[in-house]
Amino acid sequence: MSLIQWYPGHIAKAEKQLKEQIKQVDLVLEVRDARIPLASHHPQIKSWLGTKPKLLVINRVDLIEEEVRQQWLHWFRQRGEEPYFTNGKTGEGVRAISKAAQLVGVKVNEKRRSRGLLPRAVRAVVIGFPNVGKSALINRLLNRKVVASARRAGVTRQLRWVRLSEDLELLDAPGIIPVKLENQRDAVKLAICEDIGEAAYDNQLIAITLVDLLAELAREKVLTSRYNLALDRMTGEEYLEKLAVIRYQGEKEKAAMALLNDFRTGNLGAINLEFPPSND
Repeated sequence: MSLIQWYPGHIAKAEKQLKEQIKQVDLVLEVRDARIPLASHHPQIKSWLGTKPKLLVINRVDLIEEEVRQQWLHWFRQRGEEPYFTNGKTGEGVRAISKAAQLVGVKVNEKRRSRGLLPRAVRAVVIGFPNVGKSALINRLLNRKVVASARRAGVTRQLRWVRLSEDLELLDAPGIIPVKLENQRDAVKLAICEDIGEAAYDNQLIAITLVDLLAELAREKVLTSRYNLALDRMTGEEYLEKLAVIRYQGEKEKAAMALLNDFRTGNLGAINLEFPPSND
C-alpha cells in the first residue's frame, strides 16, 4: 500500500494551462527545495521547456548546512547547470537571480532586433512543486508582497502575471505535481517537507518515516537535543509512541505533528534529506 495518495484536482487543470503559457514565455525559473533537490524536481519539466532557457533555483538554503550546499553546487555544475541558492524569507540569493534573468532578457531582445522586432519585457514563469517557496521568491524579487505566500501547499490557485520591472514580467503558477509519482520514497520526502500539494497521507506514518530517515542519515542527535529523548535503537514507531507518552499525554497525532512541524520550520536544525548521488 502506498503511503502517499494524491488527488491533483485543480493542479491537473493548472498543469494544462501552464504548458500553454510556457509556449509564450522566454525564460523558466524552476524552484526546488534545498532539502530534497532531486525529489522536488518535476520529471516533465525538461520535455515542456524544449530549448527555452531555465534558471535553477534551490530555495530554503537556510535549512541545509553550508557543506551540503557546496556539494550540491559542485554536483550541478558538473552536469552543466548553475544552481542559484536562495532563502525566500530573507531574500538571500535573489539579486543574483534578477541579474541572470536580465541577461537572458538582453539576449532575447538582441534576437528580436535581428528579426526587425521591437524589444519588449522578458516573460518568465516560476514553476515548481507546491510550497517550495515560489510566491515568496516572487515577492522578494519585487521587493514587496504582491502574491499570496504561506507555509502550506496550495496557496497559489491560478496563473497570475506580475511585473517585476519594465524589463521583466513574471508568471506565478500554482504548484505542479506529477499526475503519478512511482517513487514512493521521493513522495514521502515531499510529504515530510510539506511540498506535496493536495495529497492524502497519514501524519503519524510520515513522522515515523522521518524518524527512521534521521536515523539512516545518522542525525538522531537532533531528536535528543529537541525532545530530550534519545532514539537509542528504537524504531520510528516506538519513538513516536514514547514521545507521545512523555510530552503529549499519549496523543500520537500531536507528537507526529510536532515532529513534522519542527523539521519543516528548522527547529530540528539544518537537515538535508538528500545528498548528491556519487554513482553517476
